Amino acid sequence: MPEAQQWYKMKERAAGEKRLLFMWYVYKFAGKKAVCFLTFFVCLCTFLSSKQVRNYARRNLTVISDYCKANGKKVINPVIFNCFKNVFNFALTLVDNMEIFAGDYDVEKIYFDTEDNKKQFYADMRARKGMFCIFSHNGNINVLRMFSKNKDPYERSDVNVFLSKDQCKIFNSFLKKIQENSKQKLYNAVSLFPVEDIGIDTSIEIKQKLDNGEIVFMAGDRLSSGTANLTFCHKFFDRDINFPAGTFKMAQLMETPVYFIAALKNKKDTCKIYLKKFTPLQSKKETLKKMQDEYVEFVQNITMIDPLQFYHFYGFFE
Repeated sequence: MPEAQQWYKMKERAAGEKRLLFMWYVYKFAGKKAVCFLTFFVCLCTFLSSKQVRNYARRNLTVISDYCKANGKKVINPVIFNCFKNVFNFALTLVDNMEIFAGDYDVEKIYFDTEDNKKQFYADMRARKGMFCIFSHNGNINVLRMFSKNKDPYERSDVNVFLSKDQCKIFNSFLKKIQENSKQKLYNAVSLFPVEDIGIDTSIEIKQKLDNGEIVFMAGDRLSSGTANLTFCHKFFDRDINFPAGTFKMAQLMETPVYFIAALKNKKDTCKIYLKKFTPLQSKKETLKKMQDEYVEFVQNITMIDPLQFYHFYGFFE
């Protein structure tokens, strides 16, 4: 596998704990708009000073643009303005995370792509079937933590999220402190699991949580240091990309409803949830292949909806 695709070896680009705390105090006393204003200038300085970030953003948008041109789809040109907007959009998700972890995010700002998908999702939640949700790094999946905040007890659930413990340590520690000090407590629990430490015990625990009607979120588009050799190769925008096979094998093992899911930011600070419920086949081997194929197709379709919310600032396409 090419070295450039090993994102987990990328150095964290967090602003530093003191500067993050400064932004937090600005948020507390001046509000989110003030933080977004400061974030613009911080992001602009980062974008201008980091050739690597600019190159990765341009590379991603170029590949997506070339595919769209070849297939008669709407094209977004990989010009410098769009590259910056891509990076700035990502920076704004970090501001949103500050609001989410503080418990201030309004669940009314979240809506579904279709009413049928919404009904299906909440029907499975009310039935306490448990749901294994495979997400991608498009938009901001953290807004889905708010499923644990819904006032209706039949429309909320404990949430379990798999994250990398080796990436974004500074920022994740910062968010944890915000959540611990938040006055707006969630109705249900949000538990975190490091993807590097997945083992038999983890699988047993996750199976029990799903059997109790909880929701599990795991990324299907990035490799981790613990699963770098457990991959499957698939065409994505006409490029051969390695995806983590372990995510899909675990989803199949859990024998619970599987959803492909993404949350894209929309106008007026709202967020639209895109869903696709997976339908398994009788053959386990064919089911696994079908799950992988449909997930990659789902992520490609989501990316074409808004390429500027595709957040892979490393050698994803190399």
